[in-house]
Amino acid sequence: MPFSDESHPLWQVKNLKRALHAAGVALWSWRVETDAFTMDEQAFELWGLPAASKVTFEDLSSRIHPADRDRVRSAFTATRALVGAYEIDFRILVDEEIRWISARGLGNDEGLHDGQMSGVFLDVTGRKQAEEGHELLAGEMSHRVKNLLAMAAGLTSLTSRSTHSVEEMAGELIQRLTALGRAHDVVRPLAGHQGRAALLGDLISVLLAPYDDSGAFSGRIRVAVPRMGIGEQSATTLALVVHELATNSLKYGALSATSGMLDVSGDSTEDEVRIVWTERGGPSVGAKGDEGYGSELLKRSLAGQLAGSITTDWSDDGIIVTITMDAAKLAR
Repeated sequence: MPFSDESHPLWQVKNLKRALHAAGVALWSWRVETDAFTMDEQAFELWGLPAASKVTFEDLSSRIHPADRDRVRSAFTATRALVGAYEIDFRILVDEEIRWISARGLGNDEGLHDGQMSGVFLDVTGRKQAEEGHELLAGEMSHRVKNLLAMAAGLTSLTSRSTHSVEEMAGELIQRLTALGRAHDVVRPLAGHQGRAALLGDLISVLLAPYDDSGAFSGRIRVAVPRMGIGEQSATTLALVVHELATNSLKYGALSATSGMLDVSGDSTEDEVRIVWTERGGPSVGAKGDEGYGSELLKRSLAGQLAGSITTDWSDDGIIVTITMDAAKLAR
């Protein structure tokens, strides 16, 4: 029977080998007594080693990540005591690249033939990277939830001290929490390494939109700040600051009058970002010190999260609030 006949066993074995190669399965055998490995071409390629008739465990160990080396050696030695299938995942170093390999086989004497144990190597780098990504995401989500819960508790405490009824407290607390929600709506990755959360101008515009998109408030707010990306933590802090300023303006300042105007401008240097909140055309507010606009919430948020400060210039014409922030912290 000619070898080219597809029904010939050797032809079928060749096809099976091609199928294994296509699936990324690398074959190995380990002679227990001599500690020598025999591997197929796919395995040598996976390990980044030149093809050879045999390779020792020490040769392979030179490629195993130092943090995994002892664990892998112990695992292979212990396979003689295992019953049934075994599997171990570990990292190898190929030049600058880290690859994850899964070694699989049969333990005990079930996997031993003529003094050799056999198995497969699989490249599971993609799976491990996905698992690490999921773990990072889960950790980040847990961190964000804890931060939001702590912030909600702090807002509840502050609001309870500044209101006089359950209804008033509920209304103000809902507004503050809603402002946080708007900030998270614009938190997203940015192209061109502009930042990891949002653009500064986008964030401020979204937060002020409810005060400018209906009735008498239409078109009275102008936002012109430097085009720059800000981080997720900064977005949350700025959401609180902008909300407090807008709420005070709606109660006592420019946004409380039909003729009032609000201008939010800014500039930046390598080390510092400055935002100037200017109100004109509202009722006469006079000198009120630091109360209201210079509230505890604004000062504490800016100082604690952004290494920043806030100053207030009161006058009969309106109010100018100047906010300074550390540029590096703003990007986080």
